[in-house]
Amino acid sequence: MSEVPGRPLQVLVVEDDPVAADAHALYVSRVAGFAVAGVAHTRAEAGRALDRLPVDLILLDLYLPDGHGLALLRALRAAGHSTDVFAVTSARDLTVVREGVSLGVVQHVLKPFTFATLRDRLRRYAEFRETTRAAGGEAGSQAEVDRALSALRAPQPATLPKGLSAPTLERVTVALREAGPDGLTASAAAGRIGVNRITARRYLEHLVTAGQAERRPQYGQVGRPEYCYRWHSPAHPEG
Repeated sequence: MSEVPGRPLQVLVVEDDPVAADAHALYVSRVAGFAVAGVAHTRAEAGRALDRLPVDLILLDLYLPDGHGLALLRALRAAGHSTDVFAVTSARDLTVVREGVSLGVVQHVLKPFTFATLRDRLRRYAEFRETTRAAGGEAGSQAEVDRALSALRAPQPATLPKGLSAPTLERVTVALREAGPDGLTASAAAGRIGVNRITARRYLEHLVTAGQAERRPQYGQVGRPEYCYRWHSPAHPEG
């Protein structure tokens, strides 16, 4: 679809897990310059949505109940759809990554991811769109081409506070999401992922600060209450 300056980029979220779909839609809605065009839970729903909705970008889960996401993408390309795609997947198979690139996937986002991770990639995608639009469709030099592609292909990792690592944060995130509405205390999280309670608490507090988790006191035995952490519910967006 044609670019309209100032219009939010419309994103179609394609994800079979309703909880994850709601979370991804919430993330998109929180990034300035983007809006959720719709949510589809199957390959068939996604195809119908693309026929009736204006979509700039697809946030595409690769494992759908009625077919692989790349099969959907191949069908879309054959039908003339040129919409850009972010592949969202837990798969780390580089063969799938390579095939996705050949079909026009502009970013691969590995699950589970935080809001900050998706926000960074969406902002860079918007920068790429703006750079190519402002150039009027023609680059004046190799430097302009390189600059446009660097925005798209080289996202910077979200900065973590000193002492925190991305692999451990991913493990904490997975444990917290799997805990569901009951949530986890720092002690319980520590036991699940194999770190001490203080370390687990630092990661949980980081997720609270980032808006990805909620914290509430849990009263039990006499003394100071222990905090229970719960993955942030899309039904109760922050702010």
